[in-house]
Amino acid sequence: MADDVKAELVVLIPRLRRFAWALTGSRDEGDDLVQAACVKALGALDQYQPGTRLDAWMFRILRTGWIDRARFRARRPSVSDPETLEALSDGGVGAQAAMARLTLERVRARMAELPEEQREALALVAVEGLSYKDAAEVLGVPVGTVMSRLSRARARLSALMEDAA
Repeated sequence: MADDVKAELVVLIPRLRRFAWALTGSRDEGDDLVQAACVKALGALDQYQPGTRLDAWMFRILRTGWIDRARFRARRPSVSDPETLEALSDGGVGAQAAMARLTLERVRARMAELPEEQREALALVAVEGLSYKDAAEVLGVPVGTVMSRLSRARARLSALMEDAA
């Protein structure tokens, strides 16, 4: 059973990375957060309830890790700048791919400006494809709250993108 869960966890890593990047705004910090969440999950496999959604369990662990890090940073601030040029560099891919990466980087930058609650809801539902119910479970809030946060996030993100253009 543990081997099955470990195999499912490996498949989840790209989704966990996207969620972590949305939370942190940084690939490096996001990857560190995913690694810490995976280590924590592997150490707590006995707490995982078979038959429940592994992705929701992992998103909760990841989110809790992010909250813990945010609390730590609030006590001891640090500087972390994502390297945009590295994100845009793709080994000589054409101009169209570079433009797509630039657009994605702009969206990520604007998402980082959203309040944390809105950013989490948007990342879980719009990016990761979780249902409102599953996102509500991950965030520990009612479904209506997820819907409200998502609506406000989409409206605010749209306005931020228009302002940036």
